[in-house]
Amino acid sequence: MSSSEHSYTYLGRESLDTETSYRLLVGCVVPRPIAWISTLNPDGSVNLAPFSSYNYVATSPPMLAVNIATREGENKDTAINISANGEFVVNVVDEASMEAMHKSAANYPRGTSEATALDIPLLPSRAVAPPRIAGTPVQMECRLDQKVVLGRGVNTLYIGEVIAFHLSDQVYDGHRVDSSRIRPVARLGGPFYSTLGEIIRKPMLQRPPGGEGSIDQS
Repeated sequence: MSSSEHSYTYLGRESLDTETSYRLLVGCVVPRPIAWISTLNPDGSVNLAPFSSYNYVATSPPMLAVNIATREGENKDTAINISANGEFVVNVVDEASMEAMHKSAANYPRGTSEATALDIPLLPSRAVAPPRIAGTPVQMECRLDQKVVLGRGVNTLYIGEVIAFHLSDQVYDGHRVDSSRIRPVARLGGPFYSTLGEIIRKPMLQRPPGGEGSIDQS
């Protein structure tokens, strides 16, 4: 592709207020995995909320990071709950759970249990208090390692160590997770989600830890 095929709009730092930056980032950084997070409200009820500013950030030990922004200057229930007890579960959203996940993103009154309101079934965790979401193919029990306030204070990055994985036999063979069998859902900009679509195989050019996906493995 030659440079002549594109013309560009320039937006400098002076143009990047919070709303503009959000609109651009969610349209440009795609597709984004979705962390459907379960935490415990102060009364012990179960809060469920999806976040797509999320990824893994370390492998030794395994660690995830999720950015949780404030809403109208107030912390969201998920942020309050993680800060209070330091525990949460990241549930991986698949196509079968997409509709329930989407409904749980609504702006419920503080302290509402989306699990109860939407009749979403749960499973007990093994190492943390918040439960897992039944039917999701992967669940990761996490303990908060640190939180980092970013930028103007609107966003806080919550970094958690994964202390336990729960992997469905439908996606895990005892050695590898088959991502295509997860049938994961990803977030795009605006009202759009996506699925994996075409999967393209290329030989690995570097050997990752454990050799996963390297040229000498199927």
